Amino acid sequence: MVNIDVPHTARIWNYWLGGTDNYPADRAVGDQVRQFLPDIVASARADRAFLQRAVRFLAADAGIRQFLDIGAGLPTANNTHEVARAIAPQSRVVYVDNDPLVLTHARALLHGEAEYVDADVRDTSGILEAARQTLTFEQPVAVLLLGVLNFVASDQETYGIVGRLLAAVPPGSYLAVAHPTLEVRPEESAAAARQWNATATPPITLRRKDQMLRWFDGLELLEPGVVTCTQWRPEPGDPAAGTEVYQFGGVARKP
Repeated sequence: MVNIDVPHTARIWNYWLGGTDNYPADRAVGDQVRQFLPDIVASARADRAFLQRAVRFLAADAGIRQFLDIGAGLPTANNTHEVARAIAPQSRVVYVDNDPLVLTHARALLHGEAEYVDADVRDTSGILEAARQTLTFEQPVAVLLLGVLNFVASDQETYGIVGRLLAAVPPGSYLAVAHPTLEVRPEESAAAARQWNATATPPITLRRKDQMLRWFDGLELLEPGVVTCTQWRPEPGDPAAGTEVYQFGGVARKP
């Protein structure tokens, strides 16, 4: 059951992205966070643009046809399956989230265009078992963890999650991660995180670049590495390419 009086990350994020699937409690927290980080909306939208560029690269340049998008959030425009299938219509996509509102909207909007798994990111065995109903794990898979590991407080637990997921996919698979950071305006970012954790669910953990790099151990990290999302392979003429946002992202290949 959806409690509209308790602010929730998926709906706050939807608000920042300009969506309509949010409620007054979500907008109130979104505005409070904005007081600490005035350009948080730009950061959220940069994260979304990173997803689109990463998926386009994976589908067009890397030839990936299978996507496991964990922590997918509320469907908006230019979702993973839409970006991938614009390049390769045969692409198969499995979304994973554990928010009741996300589940409701996914069932209403996806119309069989992608599969949806109701699971927590920590339940890797459950995620993999369900994903195998759609994806073939003998062929490369792109594992997307965009804006979800920040809801796992323990660094060691995040390393275990990533390790188990990558162990299940074959060589030639890819990992894409986006995560909020303390590298940009650390004092303001920490204050915004405290405000979030005092008023919204689930709680959030910000991380430094060196902590994020551990997720890519043993993988071939693509250029330009783990960087602020606006600077990961921006489109020519992108006015945001010279800016820094609070989300870092990176993509790597499993050798």
